[in-house]
Amino acid sequence: MKILLFVTGKTDEPYLEEGIRKYADRIFHYLPFEIVVFQDLKNRRSLSPDQQKKLEGEVILSKLQSGDEVFLLDEKGRQPSSRGFSEIIEKQMLSGQKRLIFVVGGPYGFSAEMYARAQGKLSLSAMTFSHQMVRLIFVEQLYRALTIIKGEQYHND
Repeated sequence: MKILLFVTGKTDEPYLEEGIRKYADRIFHYLPFEIVVFQDLKNRRSLSPDQQKKLEGEVILSKLQSGDEVFLLDEKGRQPSSRGFSEIIEKQMLSGQKRLIFVVGGPYGFSAEMYARAQGKLSLSAMTFSHQMVRLIFVEQLYRALTIIKGEQYHND
């Protein structure tokens, strides 16, 4: 199974990029992983929040394949523990799923079409983080989940 993280806009803080790269490299020891970066919308400031969500959704939906399992990283999603997140990942791995996609939405969230296409919503915290920080937090949690699945010493309950 390959896991992909879809994000909009590049990471412009070097310290975040370094952390993301560190954990992404670690993830590669367990399974294929890719971060897919979509360009920010042009003329975003002239668009309403609904227009932005719709256009971002169209771009993301165009990159999905029919068999993809999609989870939106959404503030209204369920908040699993690290162990609970590892169980979600392991279930997907055992299902024979080819691609598991996690999507970080734009500043206004997701379009109705994105919610309709997704199989689930997950929240990393009740707190709000910048979209760039979410990337680092997510890849660390994915690495942690994989070490939990393998029974390795990284996570302590």
